[in-house]
Amino acid sequence: MSAMSLLTSRRLVLVVLVLAQFIVMLDSSIVNVALPSMTTDLRLSAEGTAWVANAYFLTFGGFLLISGRAADLLGRRRMFAIGAALVTVASLLAGTAASEAMLLAARALQGLGAAILSPAALSILLITFAGPRKAVAVSVWGAASAVGGALGVSVGGLTTAAFGWQGVFLLTVPFSAGAVACSHLVLPRAGAAGTRRSFDAAGAAAVTCTALALVFAVLSIPDHGWQSPRFLGGLAVAMAAFVMFLIIERRAQDPIVPLALFGSPQLSVGALVGVLGGATRVCTFFLVALFLQQVQAYAPEQAGLAMLPTSAAGFLVSTLALPRVLGKLGAARTVTVGLVLLGAGLIWLSECPASGSYAVSILPGLMLAATGVAFSFMPSTMVITAAVPAERSGVASGMASASFQLGGALGIAVFTMIAAAFSGADDGTAVAVTSATGFHAAFLAAGLTALLTAGVAAVGLLRPSEASTPPLSSPAPVGAR
Repeated sequence: MSAMSLLTSRRLVLVVLVLAQFIVMLDSSIVNVALPSMTTDLRLSAEGTAWVANAYFLTFGGFLLISGRAADLLGRRRMFAIGAALVTVASLLAGTAASEAMLLAARALQGLGAAILSPAALSILLITFAGPRKAVAVSVWGAASAVGGALGVSVGGLTTAAFGWQGVFLLTVPFSAGAVACSHLVLPRAGAAGTRRSFDAAGAAAVTCTALALVFAVLSIPDHGWQSPRFLGGLAVAMAAFVMFLIIERRAQDPIVPLALFGSPQLSVGALVGVLGGATRVCTFFLVALFLQQVQAYAPEQAGLAMLPTSAAGFLVSTLALPRVLGKLGAARTVTVGLVLLGAGLIWLSECPASGSYAVSILPGLMLAATGVAFSFMPSTMVITAAVPAERSGVASGMASASFQLGGALGIAVFTMIAAAFSGADDGTAVAVTSATGFHAAFLAAGLTALLTAGVAAVGLLRPSEASTPPLSSPAPVGAR
C-alpha cells in the first residue's frame, strides 16, 4: 500500500471511530429536553422519567470494563460492529416505544451497545495510530466526546420541536447503521500475534456486578438520598462483589485485570484522577445549564444556545492546541494543567451574580472550564491506557471510560446536594435550587475538587519515569483484529 493510500485509509478509520464516539456521547444527553414530551405521551411515572436517562448510564457504566476485555479477546472490530448494531436496534426500539417498560428496556440496551462500542473504538484508535499522529487522533476523539455531549441539549430541543420525542432516538439510526457497515469496509482486521487467551468468566461476572451495583447506588442519590435503602443496599452489593472480584482475580490464570498492575502509580493514581476529574467535568455544564434557567430565567432553548460556545471552544482546543501541548508536556502534565484551568473556571463561576451579564460574568468562566476539560479528558485516558500492556488495550479503554462515568454520576449527585443544601431546597435536588447562593457553593466545591485533583496528579503522576509521553512514543500499530 502506498504512503498516500495508507494515510487515506487511516483518515477513514479515524472518521468512523470518531463518529461512533460522537453518537455514544450524543445519546447520553439528547433525551433531556425531550423528557416532558415523553412523560406526557407515554404517561411515564416520576421514577420512570428519571430512569429514561439512568437506564442508559447504568448499563453503559456497568459493562464498560468487561466489554473492553471482550474486545481484546474476541476482536476489536467484531465488538465494534456488535456494539454499533445494538445501538442501532435499541434506538429503533426506543423511537417506536409505546410504553414505559419498552422505552426503559430500549434505553438500557442502548447503554449496553454504547458500552461495547466505545472501548472497542478507542482501543482500535490507540493501536492504529503511533507517534504524533496518535496525539492528533486522541485529540479529535476527545473533541467528538465533548461536542457530542454538549450538543445533545441543543440537538435534542430542535429535533423534538420538529419531529417529536421519537426523533431524538431515530436521528442517530442512519449513522450507527453506517458504522456497522463501515466496520467491515474500513476498520483494520489483523490482530496482534499470539495465542488466544482464556476468558475469566467468574471475574467478569464479579466486576460487572460491582460496576452495576455501584453505578445504581450513585444514580439513586439525587432522588433518594445518601441514607436510602437503594444507596446503602447498592453500595453493600458493590463492596461484596468487589471483594469476590479480588479473590477471583488472585487465583485466575488469566485475570481480566492483573492486580499487580495497580501497583503502578500511573494506573492507580490515573484511575483516581479519572474519577475525580470526571466528577468536576460533568457537573460543570450540568450546573451552568441549570443556573441559567433557574436563576437567570433563561428558556431551555436559550440555555442550550448559551452553552454552544463551550462546544466550539472544546473542539478548537482539542483539535488545534491539545496535540501540540501533549507533544511538549506529555499526558500527565497536560492533565494537571487542564484540571487547574477547570478549577479556575469553576471558581470564576462561583462569583457570578444572580443577574450578572452572560458575556462578562459567565462566558469567561465557561471558556476556562471548556479549555480545562479539553486538556484533562483525553490525556487522562492516555495516562491510564499507557500503564496497561498493548494486548489489554480494550480493558484499559474500558477502565478509563468507567472511571469517567462513575465520576460523572458521583459529581452530579454530590454537587447537586451541595447546591440544594446551601439554597435551602427541601427535596435536595438541583431542580429545586432557585437561588444563586446554592449554585455558588456547588461551583466553588467543584472548583476546589478540580484543584485538589490537579495536586493528586502532580504528586502521583509527575515523576521522571512517568511524566514523559509514553502514548506518543509507542511502537508501530499492530492492528485491530
